[in-house]
Amino acid sequence: MSLYLCVDCGGSKTSAVVCDASGNIVGRASGGPSNIAYLTITSFIETIQTTVGDALKTCTTPASVDTVALPPSELEFAAAWFGISGADSSSIIESVMGPLSSLLGIPKGPRLSVANDAHLLAAPIRMHEDIFHAVTVIGGTGSIVVSFKEREDGELQELGRVGGWGWILGDEGGGYSIGREAVRQVLAEQDIHSTMKSPPPEGSLRASLKKYFDIKDVMELLTEVYVLDSTPSTVVDIDNRAHKYISREKRLSSLSPLVFTAAFEDKDPLALKVLRMCAKDLADQICIVVGDANDEAPRLVKASESVICFGGSVVGLKVYRDMVLDELTAKGHVFKYVEFVDDCAAVGAAGLRLKYKD
Repeated sequence: MSLYLCVDCGGSKTSAVVCDASGNIVGRASGGPSNIAYLTITSFIETIQTTVGDALKTCTTPASVDTVALPPSELEFAAAWFGISGADSSSIIESVMGPLSSLLGIPKGPRLSVANDAHLLAAPIRMHEDIFHAVTVIGGTGSIVVSFKEREDGELQELGRVGGWGWILGDEGGGYSIGREAVRQVLAEQDIHSTMKSPPPEGSLRASLKKYFDIKDVMELLTEVYVLDSTPSTVVDIDNRAHKYISREKRLSSLSPLVFTAAFEDKDPLALKVLRMCAKDLADQICIVVGDANDEAPRLVKASESVICFGGSVVGLKVYRDMVLDELTAKGHVFKYVEFVDDCAAVGAAGLRLKYKD
């Protein structure tokens, strides 16, 4: 049986999907984190070995109850596609290429594709025969925008890239920036009213942040946001102070659900303002890679001739995705196709099979 393997290697989990020559998913499994920026090569390969071995359990005859040893003896991979978080340089990709080749029994070459995880999100380009360009937009805790061209040989060529700088330097439009902007706007409103007779209105967003951080005064937000990360040995007495025991990054990104609730359930104008600002920031990043190509910018792609592929928890919310698309429309960029990919490994496996269908 010739199998097509796609593995989505993320910072929180690893997803592996195996499909057959007809495009049917015949194996699937999830494993631990596999962001190569945070792991040794050995730890990374161990995670891949376990996850792919688990995905192959249902591919054997009879189905195995144990993790399948790699490389598999009775099965054959026709091709494999790895999208790896943290694989942002050719040196990192080369460092895992050899071990993956040995692990899977696939020679180094075109049938073993290793790239940044944003590449997997571009898989829908292979499902629309009338386009050759895609713009991928990852909007989860963080954000990144990457544009692609499908070459004549079926390979994806990266054209432009914006963001992916992490929470300290960027992540505009993602969950972290939404949480940060919510705190900023509440504090800014407090500053504006410091010279006024009346206090700021006690809207839903303001009230939610005070409840989340268990504070009475909005200005206490500064202390709660800046408190140092706890160490692994910290004895946790959570009670209502759980935020003190998570990293500062997650302390802010975990606020994004509160912002969406305040904006769309409670109709809080300040929360709506926050989301519009963040949606505009993300749209501005997308605009960097789209437009009419010219001598100075030959790698721009035309939105009307491309598919935009969204992926991630925040842009998974249609109401926010529509905000981003509305911002793009206002700037004159309307994409021919819009896709939300909620299972990159499955879509990637299907796209890989289509690449080699002949």
